[in-house]
Amino acid sequence: MNIHELKVFKHLAGTMHFGRTSRACNITPSALTRTIQRLEDEVGKKLFIRDNRSVALTRAGRLVRTYAEETIKKWHELQGELAIEDETLRGEISLYCSVTAVYSILPRMLTTYRRLHPQVHITLQTGDQANALEKLQNNEVDVTIAALPEKPIPQLQFIKVVETPLIFIGPAHFPLDTPQPDRIIDWQTMPMIMAEHGLGRQRLDSWFRQRGVQPNIYAQVAGNEAIITMVSLGCGIGVVPQLVLDKSPMRDQVTVLKVSPELAPFAVGVCTFQKNMANPTVQALWDVAEREVDGPGLHAGEIAG
Repeated sequence: MNIHELKVFKHLAGTMHFGRTSRACNITPSALTRTIQRLEDEVGKKLFIRDNRSVALTRAGRLVRTYAEETIKKWHELQGELAIEDETLRGEISLYCSVTAVYSILPRMLTTYRRLHPQVHITLQTGDQANALEKLQNNEVDVTIAALPEKPIPQLQFIKVVETPLIFIGPAHFPLDTPQPDRIIDWQTMPMIMAEHGLGRQRLDSWFRQRGVQPNIYAQVAGNEAIITMVSLGCGIGVVPQLVLDKSPMRDQVTVLKVSPELAPFAVGVCTFQKNMANPTVQALWDVAEREVDGPGLHAGEIAG
């Protein structure tokens, strides 16, 4: 077993999805299948149970997953020890965040990181921020930019970078379909564009429950950018973080609505798990993030379970 194959296996054991692992690891589906087959030949056991609808680890697969995690951890530790000798950090690090975070949070951090550690290979995935912590928990990435969850996650490390309000938005050019910013909204009939899942959806659902309202859901979409787009088309109103709206090219196509009471804001920051700190490339990024983040109320530390 080589370290690359173990990393691919570990990723697949986290996603349980051949297509997602194929895309994330930049290999073809057939190459991924061959990699798993080679590992199964070496082990002499099936590692996955696979049908048309699902993928699951066998008992042998669970044992190999533990072996892969320990081996990859030891490999990173070895790279760190070797780096001490020549004072050059080498290895790789994977990150996941939304497109908004790429524009607003990562530039200064990654610029500094690249300047200090040019030999580290950075893999960056972008997508719906609601998936960020799931990606981290599934071991698909080493670090994410995510909203701090309401319920503590054991061993989660979090550096708060920014706090952003959650705001209600309506289309700017459809006054007949959507109320003006100061007009009373009939929440029973107003079409809502809502996220499929995530912290924003949880807070909006709670907001409606507290008012005894069953929302009129027009569409459920993935990503805040999709919410802004559909709202701008006059399909309904939605809720997005202010930070996302400020960076959106469609911000002039929507209007911010005055809604009371307001939703609790997002605390957005850099996230990883304590175990990932054994990887010198992750620890180095953490050190950079702590130095780069400044401002009142910002903190770094473990979010204990």
